[in-house]
Amino acid sequence: MIITKKKSPEEILKTLDGFENIYLFGCNACAQQCRTGGSEELDEMEGLLKEQGFSVCGTALLEETCYRQLVLKTLRQDEATKKADAFLVLSCGAGVKTVSDCVPEEVPTLPALDTIFLASVERVGRFFEGCSLCGECVLARTAGVCPHTECPKGLLNGPCGGMHDGMCEVDPQNECAWARIYKKLKKQGRMDTMREHVPPKDNSVKTRPGRLLLR
Repeated sequence: MIITKKKSPEEILKTLDGFENIYLFGCNACAQQCRTGGSEELDEMEGLLKEQGFSVCGTALLEETCYRQLVLKTLRQDEATKKADAFLVLSCGAGVKTVSDCVPEEVPTLPALDTIFLASVERVGRFFEGCSLCGECVLARTAGVCPHTECPKGLLNGPCGGMHDGMCEVDPQNECAWARIYKKLKKQGRMDTMREHVPPKDNSVKTRPGRLLLR
């Protein structure tokens, strides 16, 4: 799940300066769970823009704003999209990019949110970063705990010298990622994997921009 946070009203209004008719896109998936781009947030944004003198010509809450076909369907079916001077998107950057790729090139697509990280979901409203999308996964040897992500220093071969009583030097409120890896590997009878040296990350495997074509 992609975690987002709201941009400040001041920043949003600054990006909208010079436009009049605004069409809002929300996301009923990740942004809805983050409470940054669901139905309530769309209503809130519409109210803010109208208070500031903008005309909101329409809104759309898509199941996944990063899904190109859903965006294109909205553009075909909702005539209000043709009135827009700008599109304001309440979703992650992938959603903003998708809308931007679908709408006429002369009409700006603007983000209302900042994209923070890819999260594991503990339960509603509790999200924790567990993957950095590095393109070279090491979880097989670290008992499902990613040191590249969960260690603030990204150490791949054991804890730093600052770890104290199993707690992280950088954030003493958090258990050291390598302490967790050690305990899990010990319970699994796989301590030998900690003796294997891992070379530095091969950053070339994470090519940009990423693309996956399954068919």
